[in-house]
Amino acid sequence: MRKVMWRLPPLMALMFLVNQLDRVNVSFAALTMNRDIGLDTVAYAWGAGIFFLSYFAFEIPSNLILERIGARVWIARIMITWGLISGAMALVSGPVSFMIVRFLLGAAEAGFVPGLVLYITWWFPPRYRARATAVFFFAAPLGNAVSGLLSVPLLKLDKLAGLAGWQWMFVIEALPALLLGLFILRYFKDRPRDAKWLTAEECAWLERNVEPRKRHEAIATQLRAILNRRAGLLSLIYLTRNMAMYGVSLFLPLILSGAGLSNSQVGFAATIPFVTAAIGAVLWAASSDRMNERHWHTISAMLLAAAGLIVSAQLGASVWSLVAISIAAVGLYAQAVCFWSLPPLMLSASAAAAGIAAINATGNLGGFLGPYIVGATARNGTDFSSGLYLMAGCAALSAALSFLLMRMKWDRSPA
Repeated sequence: MRKVMWRLPPLMALMFLVNQLDRVNVSFAALTMNRDIGLDTVAYAWGAGIFFLSYFAFEIPSNLILERIGARVWIARIMITWGLISGAMALVSGPVSFMIVRFLLGAAEAGFVPGLVLYITWWFPPRYRARATAVFFFAAPLGNAVSGLLSVPLLKLDKLAGLAGWQWMFVIEALPALLLGLFILRYFKDRPRDAKWLTAEECAWLERNVEPRKRHEAIATQLRAILNRRAGLLSLIYLTRNMAMYGVSLFLPLILSGAGLSNSQVGFAATIPFVTAAIGAVLWAASSDRMNERHWHTISAMLLAAAGLIVSAQLGASVWSLVAISIAAVGLYAQAVCFWSLPPLMLSASAAAAGIAAINATGNLGGFLGPYIVGATARNGTDFSSGLYLMAGCAALSAALSFLLMRMKWDRSPA
């Protein structure tokens, strides 16, 4: 397990970091792009969020394809196509083209996160999955932080070779996904038996201890997994969490800019909540593993997020508001680390591929709803306090639903 832990989760974390970079860099491009192509806050919210509609539409088919043909080919395909489309963001010239390319980007990325969550179940016995998931999800807030540190300096390349700075940003930041996709295609291994770095004895032990997978299930079996009431409640928990998370993260640069910060200051300040969240999420995961407890860690994370967002909205544009958002970010990202340890406890091996995809797909609709609500409730394009209050309500609702899930004790019954 040491061999597997050192080889797979760090690589998956790097992949996830690049994924987050290409997913949220639009929020930094908005600092100058919105003016250049004529986007107001509502049009930007539509374009930023429409990504998640196509992600939702293609998520389940993508995960089922991955389950059948293997992670190596399908994950590489996802990364290469999203890299190409992310680079094509440099070509948008108005609201319509902005929304079209964002929609295509969501379709290209569909299946990436649930595919890797499913991949963890193929390589890690149940007692090792929480720590593997923690390493993987550690990259999510770091991706947001890297996006801030990298994207804002690239915006300064304005007029170089006739391109705007935000265009250079999209082109340059698309390259890691393309290169990493080619690397995955060559070096990723689908299953333990394909790994030459494991001995025959190690491979046999690992194959015995991961849950058996039923391949090529009937469509009716997959539909039952999608409509499973446990998957439904898990989906709602993740939906409300993502509404809060993306409602804040996709508007954070604009929130900071509205507070009077320059673009350079925004790039630095926007990294603070995500670096804080990365550290906090690791500590939260360590506590969850040490106590072997998932439910209360999930609930308390979302209550922390709700409290942080309420305080931030009350404080308005200030340094202390940024501190409150950082506290909220800890809760939002810590929740994901603990949350994704729950579906394997509640879904059978045959339901895992479709169930995890359904949870993530439905949850990612929050990535459309959250930013749209924040953009639509903004006053004068600079006051986002109403949106922050509403996102706090989403976080609190996620905590309440998580409490309901715990009370039902579904993880103690067969799937």
